[in-house]
Amino acid sequence: MFSWNVMKKILLMPLIALPMLVWLWRSPQLTLEGTTTPDDVNLALRRTADGLLRQSGDSTSRIPAIEQTGDHTWRILLERPFDYEALPGLLQSSLDLYGIKTPYEVAVRRCIDAGIDLGYHQADILEQGVAPCQGREMPEGCHYIEVIFEDRTSSSKWWSLALIALLSIGLAAALLLVKKKPESVTPSHNPSLILGNTSLDIAGQILVCAGQRQTLTFRETKLLRLFMAHPNRLLERDYILQQVWADEGVLVGRSLDVFVSRLRKKLAADSSLAIVAVHGMGYRLDAPQPV
Repeated sequence: MFSWNVMKKILLMPLIALPMLVWLWRSPQLTLEGTTTPDDVNLALRRTADGLLRQSGDSTSRIPAIEQTGDHTWRILLERPFDYEALPGLLQSSLDLYGIKTPYEVAVRRCIDAGIDLGYHQADILEQGVAPCQGREMPEGCHYIEVIFEDRTSSSKWWSLALIALLSIGLAAALLLVKKKPESVTPSHNPSLILGNTSLDIAGQILVCAGQRQTLTFRETKLLRLFMAHPNRLLERDYILQQVWADEGVLVGRSLDVFVSRLRKKLAADSSLAIVAVHGMGYRLDAPQPV
C-alpha cells in the first residue's frame, strides 16, 4: 500500500506537465536562427522589393504587401519586370542587415500558373558567388519571388513534448518507491546507413565520419542517403536531381555540384569513401566492398 501523500504526488504529475505541453503546442512554428522575428523577414523582403523596383527605374509605385504563404515560405509580388541579376545580392544584403542567418532557396514563379522561370539556393551565392541562370533574359510578365527558409525546428516541438512526457513518467515511477531495479527504456530506433568508417542517422540528420559527429541539412541528408544506398554505382545527374530535388519544386543542376562539394568536405576524414565525378554522366560513391 502506498501512502496518501505519495498517491497525491503521482496524481499531480499530469497537472504539472499540462501547462508546459500547452505552451509548446501553441508556440510559433516559424523559428529562425538567432534572435530574428517574422517582422524582420518581412522588412528584409520589403527592402529587397524596393531595391529591385528602384533599379528598374520605378521609385514611385507602391510596394505590394509581403505575404507569408507557409510556415517557412514568403512571397514578394512584382507585377513589373525586374533585374534578376540584382536579386541575389539585394536579397542576401537585406537578410544580413536584419541578422537572418537561416539558409534559404529562391524561386521566381509566374503569376499566371506558378511555374518556375528562375531560381537558386543560398549556397550558390555563399560558395560560388553566383546564382544559376544569371545572365539569362528575364521573362516578361507578372512574377512573384518565393523565398523558402530551411525548416530546422519541425521536430523540436515533438521532441520537447516527448521529453516532458518522459520526465513526468520518470518522476511518477520514482515516487512509487518500487524496490526492484526499473527496466531500461529502449530508445526509439532511427534508421541509419553505415559504410566504411561512416554512419548516417537519417532521421536525426547526423553524420558520424571517422568518429567526427556533424549535423547535416535536410538536402545534404537526402543526397548522402542516396549515395550510401547505392555504393559503387554510377548515378546519373538527372536521376539524382529527381530523387533529391524534385519534391522541393526547384530543379537547378548547379545545386547538385555545390552539395557534392559540401559532402566531400564532410566525408574527408574517412579515406575509404570518395564521391567521384564521372564526366558528362553523374557521380559515384566509391566505398569498401562488403566482405
